[in-house]
Order: sequence, then C-alpha cells, then structure tokens
Amino acid sequence: MKEPESISEQKPAEKTRIRSIFLQFLKIGSIAFGGPAAHAGLMEHELVGRKKWLTAQSFLDYIGAVNLIPGPNSTQLTMLVGYKLRGWMGMVAGGFGFIIPAALITALLAVVYVRLGEVPAIESLFYGIKPAVIAVIAGAIYKLGKKALKNTWLGLLGVVVLAANLAGLNEITAILGAGAAGMAAYTIRRGLGGGSGKHLSSLAPFVLLQATVAAGAQYSTLKLFWIFFKIGALLFGTGYVLVAYMDGELVEKAGWLTRDQLLDAIAIGQFTPGPILSAATFTGYLLEGWKGAFVATMGIFLPSFAFILLLYPLIPRLRKSPYTSAFLDSVNMGAVAVMLAVSIQMGIEVATDWGSVLILGLGLLAAFSPRKPGAVWIILGGGLLGLLLHFIQTGPFQTP
Repeated sequence: MKEPESISEQKPAEKTRIRSIFLQFLKIGSIAFGGPAAHAGLMEHELVGRKKWLTAQSFLDYIGAVNLIPGPNSTQLTMLVGYKLRGWMGMVAGGFGFIIPAALITALLAVVYVRLGEVPAIESLFYGIKPAVIAVIAGAIYKLGKKALKNTWLGLLGVVVLAANLAGLNEITAILGAGAAGMAAYTIRRGLGGGSGKHLSSLAPFVLLQATVAAGAQYSTLKLFWIFFKIGALLFGTGYVLVAYMDGELVEKAGWLTRDQLLDAIAIGQFTPGPILSAATFTGYLLEGWKGAFVATMGIFLPSFAFILLLYPLIPRLRKSPYTSAFLDSVNMGAVAVMLAVSIQMGIEVATDWGSVLILGLGLLAAFSPRKPGAVWIILGGGLLGLLLHFIQTGPFQTP
C-alpha cells in the first residue's frame, strides 16, 4: 500500500526562497487571531489554496504530527512547512516569521500596561478582562476534555490528577506522571510487566527538565530563561496549559508574578495575533523590561525548533507505537485536569464581588453558547463591561 505524502517527503530546496517563506509567515503571524484552530484555517488558505506549497493531505499530516510533540502547535506547523521547503533555514524563517509579530505587539502592550496600569480606566478594563479569560479557558477545557476522554480509564486518571493538583502536586509532575501511568497501565494490560522499565525510561529527558526554581527564589535572567525553556519543552496538549505551567512556576514557586498579572498576560496573549505563548513576552517585560521580554520569548520557543530539527523523521512513528500512544492520551487527559484545577483556583480569587461574578457568568454563557463568539470577542466584551461598571459606579474615569 502506497503511503500518502507525509512530512518525511522532501521537495526540491530551490523551489521556494527563504525570503518568501519568512515574509509569508510574517504576514500570517500579523493577522492570525483566534487561537490554533483559526491559525490552521488561515494557513490552509494561504499555504494550500493560494501558495500551493502543500497538498491538502500533507497539511493534514502536519497538523497530526505537531499534536504528537510538546510545544505550541501553530508555531510548530510553520516550522514543519519551512523545514519541508528549505530545510533548517526554512524552519528558522517560517518559525521566526510567525513569532515576531506577536512578540513585538505583546511587548508594546506590556509597555503600555506598565506605564498606565494604575490609571483607573486601565484598571477597570483588566478588572473585566480577568473573569472573561477564565470563561474562555473553561470553554477550551470543555472542548479539549471531550476529545481527551476516550475511555473510563482516562476519566479516572483525570480525576486523580485533578485531586492531586488541587492538593498541591506540581503541574509538570502531574502531567508527566499521568503519561507514565498511561504507559504503565498499557504495559500491565498487555501482560508485559517485564518491559515497562524500558519504555518508561524514554521519559528520562523530560524528568530531568523538572528541575525548577525554589519557592521564593531570587530573580535572575538565567532563571527566567530556564523556566520558559522548560515550559516550552513540556507544553503537551494545548497552549492553554501554559496557564497552569506559568501559575505553578512563576506564581506559586518563584513568587515573581501575582495571579492577577498572570491573567493579564494570558489575556494579552489571547487578543494579539499569533501564538498564545507570546504571553511569555509580556511576562518577561514585566520582570526585566525589554531584556526579559527577549529572554522569555527565546526560552519558550527554542525547544520547538530543536524538536522539529531532531524529531522530524520520527514524528510519524510516535502515534504508531502503542506505548507512546498511551503516553500521549494520558498526558492530554492530565493536561485537561491540571487546567481545570488552576481555573478553579483562579476563579475563586477573581470572582470576589458581584461585578466580577456577573462578568464571569456572562463570559461562561458566551463560551458555552451554541454560536459562541471567538475568544477575542469574549475577552474584549469583558473588558468593556469592566469599564462600564467603573463608569456607573464612579463616573467616567474618576478614582473611586
């Protein structure tokens, strides 16, 4: 049986110029609002329909491939296309072309946030944005949870991970532990107990990455880079898992951010074009200005370049292995459970008065409605409601 065109098939390098790859993904990165699904739709239109750099089957193969490795799926999709067209130079051109617009826009918004964050109007805007972000995340958790819940075993695993995370277990440990449990359960079901150590040992590189900053650690640029590098290397599932990872690493352990600042960072990442991981740029700027923004951005995206470069020939085989397939299914369920745990904690902290409860409730209605608006509109609507409540209570732009 002839195998369909896949990521293992290379096209002649001379067909597409590096400059063309960079400019094409710079364009996509500048207008790619709406999250991974919207990004994929835009890329299909541009790369398959207009540029004809890929066939429809190749594009579907690529989408499936990036879901099998850690990191931001949309960004890795650009890297895979670039690699297919022009090798590692095309990978760099495609990846950075897509990342640069989001990073620059996010950094500029961080400047505005730092300088005007205490202005009553800006405070009211983010007062409304925070509960709206939680509503958006809740909608994503529901959608992802339906896909992740493939059987009763995964459902029970999700409940265990949720309880363990709420009890204080580290997010990264919880998700990787879920993956290890999935592999072990598969091994036991197949009656291959003697070989489980062999397969679990393949997790060693990820376990080594769990070394982290101690609670209340003193800030340093190197520590900032390491935290975001580790997050980028362990970000299984979806960009929304970023919320849980950043909460565990930067809020609870290092103590460098408050949860309010984290929600603001996620909000900025949501309504700017490109990957939600540009929230790292925002966070880096809050901590160390432009230097921190650059370091955090490079830290979170560099692992993806390494994964595409090193694992390119192996990606199609990952899902074919029953062990890695069990690991990936369990990791996805663990990621959903951890996201739910963090969302519950954030919801309790944010919904402290009738105004925030109202905005959260309206946001949830929008996120779960049959004809739900996009995340950008829900977040923008929350911000406008925050401004409206401020106006009603104090008059326009007056300090309470």
